[in-house]
Amino acid sequence: MKLQMNPYILVDGSAREAIAFYQEALGAVVLFKQTMGEGPQNPDAPMTEQEKAQIAHAVLLAGETKFFVADYEPGMPRSRGNSINICLTVETETEAQQLFTSLKAGGTVDIELAPAYYSPAYGMVTDKFGVCFQIFMDNRK
Repeated sequence: MKLQMNPYILVDGSAREAIAFYQEALGAVVLFKQTMGEGPQNPDAPMTEQEKAQIAHAVLLAGETKFFVADYEPGMPRSRGNSINICLTVETETEAQQLFTSLKAGGTVDIELAPAYYSPAYGMVTDKFGVCFQIFMDNRK
């Protein structure tokens, strides 16, 4: 299994500020940035212009380490332990399911593993030690 582990920083509406800070403080380079408004919209739950402007996902490179920064999704509760989590990136759905199943034992499922517009398999789980993991299948080659 080819596995990549990346720190994922979630902030409450200040991702743009955090990105600028990490660019200055760490010399980070922005490799990718997408707002919530640039993703698919749910007509049953329309977003405000402020929510659309928030950062859905950003990839930064500091030295040789990629890390991710985003604003919490609208309605996602902020709780102790989920401000920084680890994103496990795998190449297959089988690997994603295996990691998700292993990590949820004794823990809690935050987002059920399922297809998303940005990944064929994405989920979030907090393990029994309170560590939050995102499982992300990257099918970009």
